Amino acid sequence: MTSGRAPVRVVVVGSGIAGLTVALHAADAGCRVTLATKDVLEHANTRYAQGGIAGVMFPDDRADAHLQDTLIAGAGLGDPAAVRVLVEEGPARIRELIALGVAFDRAADGTLVKGLEAAHSYPRILHAGGDATGTAIERALVAALRAADIDVVEHAFLVDLVCDGARAVGVDLLLGETDAAEGRRVRLDADAVVLATGGAGELYAHSTNPDVATADGIAAALRAGAAVADLEFVQFHPTTIAVGTPFLVSEAVRGEGATLIDDVGRRFAFDAHPDGELAPRDVVARAIARRMAEQDGRPVRLDAAPVHPGDPAARAVHLARRFPTIDAAVRERGLDWAREPIPVTPAAHYLMGGIATDLFGRSSLPGLYAVGETARTGVHGANRLASNSLLEGAVFGARAGDVIRTDAVTGTWVGPAVEAGASAAPAADVPVTTPLDPVPVFSRRRLQEVMWQGAGLIRDEDGLSHTEALIAAWRAHTRTPRREKEYEDENLLLVAAHLVAAARARTLSVGAHYRRDTAPTPRSPAPDLVVEGSS
Repeated sequence: MTSGRAPVRVVVVGSGIAGLTVALHAADAGCRVTLATKDVLEHANTRYAQGGIAGVMFPDDRADAHLQDTLIAGAGLGDPAAVRVLVEEGPARIRELIALGVAFDRAADGTLVKGLEAAHSYPRILHAGGDATGTAIERALVAALRAADIDVVEHAFLVDLVCDGARAVGVDLLLGETDAAEGRRVRLDADAVVLATGGAGELYAHSTNPDVATADGIAAALRAGAAVADLEFVQFHPTTIAVGTPFLVSEAVRGEGATLIDDVGRRFAFDAHPDGELAPRDVVARAIARRMAEQDGRPVRLDAAPVHPGDPAARAVHLARRFPTIDAAVRERGLDWAREPIPVTPAAHYLMGGIATDLFGRSSLPGLYAVGETARTGVHGANRLASNSLLEGAVFGARAGDVIRTDAVTGTWVGPAVEAGASAAPAADVPVTTPLDPVPVFSRRRLQEVMWQGAGLIRDEDGLSHTEALIAAWRAHTRTPRREKEYEDENLLLVAAHLVAAARARTLSVGAHYRRDTAPTPRSPAPDLVVEGSS
């Protein structure tokens, strides 16, 4: 650092794998880092990641194969340059995690255990604790952060970005809110702001995300004029337990042989794709939705018997050892997957779009970076390949953290090439074509149901236009948020407006954006997916 120059001040918002990695790398580069997180430090989407982390860690695997798998899963809309960065730098980031203490599962001879998941041509998935990979990674990164010279602010809600002209120079946070009292506004000044606030799972009635996933970073970036892209690409995970609160059943279960069956016990996934249960996620999720529609909305079943054929008692031991987190969730719901198939249904899982960035996390707004699910790097295209999300957070989090100091010291800013289809329009500029009268009273639950039905797994112009009009009507009523939940509602409404506008603008079906009105082959009507036992 230049002699006599004050350290570059960096504020990172978010404490998942991407945010923690940015903070650690920026601190190592000599920046003065403050990390703010909405809940406690350990409560981020990363800790819920079961499936694992993909990476070319074995001598008979190839980066080019991982690249091709990623591009194919993304329906050809991924950015090859971004994917190249992901697959070539991924192994170094995984080794960095191992050095920090992440104990990936190993065989008796000490070698890493290989796992296979959908749409991968090679079993390159690493797991920790069977199905607790995210928890193991989060724990190791949090320990490293607490040992570093990094300030942490917990229970800090991002109200907005602070801009000076056309540059991000800090954040406004809401701190100390309780059930009885409003929080206080605090401003943190910064030379660089990094948004690592996760996705938008709370937009949908059924989601695998924790309730903190309210699109806060994307909404703040939109209000500040930063470009976003690909918001229409929402991944719906095929298999969540359809009893009680939705709980994800990792793709790794199907990777080890579990099958999907309908009411009459038939494996139906091969009707949609030659890879059956291991087809890309969007294909499997729609195959489930169609079969559910054909059987009056009843969930399909996941049969775990092929994972460990033979005696159910021995199978129970194997499932509990291999998938301890899922096994506990299954049994908490009164189900015994060692003896009978369990009901499953799709749920909103991951946002492929977000704040448009270059390959170092820079947004179109100078001083603002975005990483992880908040960002649109171009890696995922129209559909994320299984277990690439943790890898993306680690790779692009490190890249952003490594360049922030140099960017701030030199005053240069490259930023992404904003592509056609990217949006930075103020909320009021999102077009509305269908007026509504009367307008139902707004509630978050009503928004989630409207998004689930109109802009969910299967879409069409009628549903999207109705959803757009309803969101616009809700947003037309002036509200002054004071509490965290009220700010979250405004963020969800803003991002929902842009998501639906993007979905209407992309008239052709591709990847996770499936429009039954323009799909090349006829499909069953969009189903009302009912999750048994949920409110």
